[in-house]
Amino acid sequence: MLIRISSKSIAAIRAHAAETPDEEVCGLLFGTVEAVEAVQRCKNVASTPATRFEIDPAALIAAHKAERAGGAKLIGHYHSHPNGVCAPSEADRAEAGDAEQYWLIMAGAEMGVWHVEVPHQFVECGIDAGSG
Repeated sequence: MLIRISSKSIAAIRAHAAETPDEEVCGLLFGTVEAVEAVQRCKNVASTPATRFEIDPAALIAAHKAERAGGAKLIGHYHSHPNGVCAPSEADRAEAGDAEQYWLIMAGAEMGVWHVEVPHQFVECGIDAGSG
């Protein structure tokens, strides 16, 4: 599986992660099965942001409401790993309950994308870093 992500979206995620390198940052991914078309920063409301992330529920609710009203399709989320490991953690696996979602992980200079096809199981995707 290959997903296109614009260079603009990649740059936005990298910049977000660089702002707080000792804490996980997170955000939402919008687009289609084939492409991430937009990203949205969200507040990490986890009680231990150095090792976990929790997307602000208000941002999730707003994204779902906007999608139902004809807005962009929510296809997943991104988060960073300050520990430098660009792979889903055990905590990520436990949280990956929604099938058909993308998980983009940023760790240092590395970026990876995984697709949840069955709850709690990740399939690694290739990234096509498109222009724009």
